[in-house]
Amino acid sequence: MKLKKLFFIALAAMGLSAQTAKAQIEMYGGAQKTEDFLSQSKQFGTTPDPNFWLFICIGQSNMEGAATPEEQDYAWDNNRFQMMAAVDFPANTGRYKGEGRKKYEWYTAVPPLCRAHSGLTPADYFGRTLVENLPDSIKIGIIHVAIGGCKIEHLMKGYDPQTVTKEAGWFQNIMKEYDNLPYMRVLECALRASHQGVFKGILLHQGCSNSGDKRWPAMVNVVYQDLLNDLHLKAQDVPLIAGEVVNADCGGVCAGMNPIIQTIAETIPTSTWVSSAELPCGPDHLHFNAEGYRGLGKRYAEAWMKYNHIEKKEEPVIVTTVVKAKKAKKAKK
Repeated sequence: MKLKKLFFIALAAMGLSAQTAKAQIEMYGGAQKTEDFLSQSKQFGTTPDPNFWLFICIGQSNMEGAATPEEQDYAWDNNRFQMMAAVDFPANTGRYKGEGRKKYEWYTAVPPLCRAHSGLTPADYFGRTLVENLPDSIKIGIIHVAIGGCKIEHLMKGYDPQTVTKEAGWFQNIMKEYDNLPYMRVLECALRASHQGVFKGILLHQGCSNSGDKRWPAMVNVVYQDLLNDLHLKAQDVPLIAGEVVNADCGGVCAGMNPIIQTIAETIPTSTWVSSAELPCGPDHLHFNAEGYRGLGKRYAEAWMKYNHIEKKEEPVIVTTVVKAKKAKKAKK
């Protein structure tokens, strides 16, 4: 009982309601797991590596990834870009090709990054672009939690998990993988990661489920401020990068949300937004295709580098001939 009382006090200090706190107790399965949660920040007492730069990636289906990764996307083996699994990945399941991934452990960031059945995301080429443009001594790590169809309210710390029963069955199944509390899963992962590296940014792609809601920037700020406070981070060190939904030039169904997304810096001074102009989408005009995700991810990286006054490396001009290409092919044999 004493542990439960302490847990309620801790959650209250974090701004959680008594109802949500009760749900947390049930979610963690009683006193022993509650004690584990409260002591998480003491369990991982390693010294953070200042060259391991961490990013939180949150949102709905376009951050989750709707496009099937292509061969060029799977062909990534640079462990300077890593992902912490926020859920377990069964081996060779869905779009995931490889041995099983275990929740809370780090892996080379080969797609899918969100869950075994998700797809290519902006986070993939965000990380790859940073690796290509930063010194070899810098590693990139992402914590990736996204739920297709979620509203920004579902990502809030104060979201009541008991209300998930009002949602569609497919949505409930996804939420269940995060114990119906995505914010807490982000926090669990981030607490662990904070003892291994330093946070450098938060990437958000969400808006379709809140399309047209002018309160959206203020609600995003609630999520942002809670993460900063709970992880003891400074806003100027951890900017928020928000991406536009599928653009009107591609017939985006929710393109009317983009003018609202563009106002994010008026509410959050340490934020910026990423344009989706001319990025191709899928036939539903809600989700980007693989090419679109690659382009969007690169734009996220460019926006973050611009915020931090880091110049992007110029891509080398490669000059080759048919003869050289044939020699190179023969040499590989």
